[in-house]
Amino acid sequence: MHKGSERKTRRSRTLYAQKAGQAPGSIIHLGDIKVDQTSFTLFDYDAENLREITFDSLEASRQHQRQHRMIWLNVHGVHEPAVMEEIGRRFKLHPLVLEDIANTRQRPKLDEYEHYTFIVLRSFHYNSAEHDASSDQISLILGRDFVLSFQELSSGLFDPIRNRLRKKIGNLRAAGPDGLLHALIDSIVDQYFVVVEAMSIDLEELEEQLLSGTDRHSIEEINHFKRETLEIRRAVWPLREVLNSVQRMPGGFLSAETQLYFRDVYDHTVHVIEQLDSLRELIGGLLDIYLSSVSNRLNAEVRMLTVVTTVFAPATLLTGFFGMNFHYIPWLDNQDGWLRVVIMIVAAGLALIIALFWRRWWVRINA
Repeated sequence: MHKGSERKTRRSRTLYAQKAGQAPGSIIHLGDIKVDQTSFTLFDYDAENLREITFDSLEASRQHQRQHRMIWLNVHGVHEPAVMEEIGRRFKLHPLVLEDIANTRQRPKLDEYEHYTFIVLRSFHYNSAEHDASSDQISLILGRDFVLSFQELSSGLFDPIRNRLRKKIGNLRAAGPDGLLHALIDSIVDQYFVVVEAMSIDLEELEEQLLSGTDRHSIEEINHFKRETLEIRRAVWPLREVLNSVQRMPGGFLSAETQLYFRDVYDHTVHVIEQLDSLRELIGGLLDIYLSSVSNRLNAEVRMLTVVTTVFAPATLLTGFFGMNFHYIPWLDNQDGWLRVVIMIVAAGLALIIALFWRRWWVRINA
């Protein structure tokens, strides 16, 4: 049995009530705090050189001096206003951008500014043991010579991209900030396929359990998967608009070659939506199977109760007849009267049982 509130661990939460009435651009974190302390990972690189640095505090990051053409700063944890203000000051980010980064309940969107582009996406991870899909907001900022990424927690989603940069696999180092942005978004979309595939496997197992009648919490399972599928679809559907907007960005931010790659990511997004629609149909079919199995079990129980009632109907009739409060009743003064009544009850019950079995046999033979 699924209990979403027990499954998803939350350290603490900031609610909308704490933000109501604040001035636009106020950096107030909304959502779950998933890390204890904000951490930073910086890739300072060009086509030939790479420098990777990890910071645990703002003071340590202030000592870094840029050395190469391109930088990628990844931030884990967006709940500290001082950190957001410092990053906004260094990269000259608009206060509304910082506000949206701290609000981890945003829908996927794209906002264009004069010197950079701001993108909000959602990533999903699936726990096969608990059949649970968890969601995190990822904010991306594309500049002329930098990319900023903000994650709620360290999930390892971008580890393959970091390895490609370290080992100089492909042309990612020479591709520029738009190439790195494509790699990040493509990694998020690929993770959707992983989640949908894992959910499909669990739904197939649930279907087998429903057909075999071994699952005792089927309706909870079905409703759980229905909610998870709906949550993923709400995140993927606006992503199509975001990718369309990315392809139409000015050439200074996105090269013609990278636009072709984003077109491929758009096709992947459409494929994910089609798979989610298939999952929704499968879930609807599972609900029909569950309701049919419940109806069949109820019919079987009612049929059994009807047979028992029919068999004992003569006994009820006879005991009611001989239990009437009259002085003159047959066999009232007979020593063997009770035995005769018992024999009549048993004989009537056996006759009904034989008649029922004979009728079922006759119908089966002549079917």
